[in-house]
Amino acid sequence: MQTGTYKTIAEYIALFPKDIQAILKEVKLTIAKAAIGGVETINYAIPTIKLNGKNLVHFAAYKSHIGFYPGSKAVEVFATQLTKYKTAKGSIQFPIERKLPFSLITKIVKYRVEAENKKLSMPKLKKAKLSNKK
Repeated sequence: MQTGTYKTIAEYIALFPKDIQAILKEVKLTIAKAAIGGVETINYAIPTIKLNGKNLVHFAAYKSHIGFYPGSKAVEVFATQLTKYKTAKGSIQFPIERKLPFSLITKIVKYRVEAENKKLSMPKLKKAKLSNKK
């Protein structure tokens, strides 16, 4: 795969062999169903879904796994359901030779949508201005 030669998720997916394309298309569709209103883009040279102008999740194909990047809090929240997979801060590796857990991906994306929408609905606190007047 050559980075920088694609501008859309569809172009990214087209760079891979047919069997990997099928997996990536299903990952993309799974995310799209769970993240209504999400916007497709390429960030950090990998497929990204944005919501409310913020990165929601990323995904990418590698030699032996599909990388899924929902952020560190999501990996922490779903840790007990991710014990079969290699994880790191904010990332999950789903081995290509095993069926991907699409229902778990859906749950994680829905969690991220809820978290992002909560952030959006919370009022921003203004810093109090201190006065030097006496």
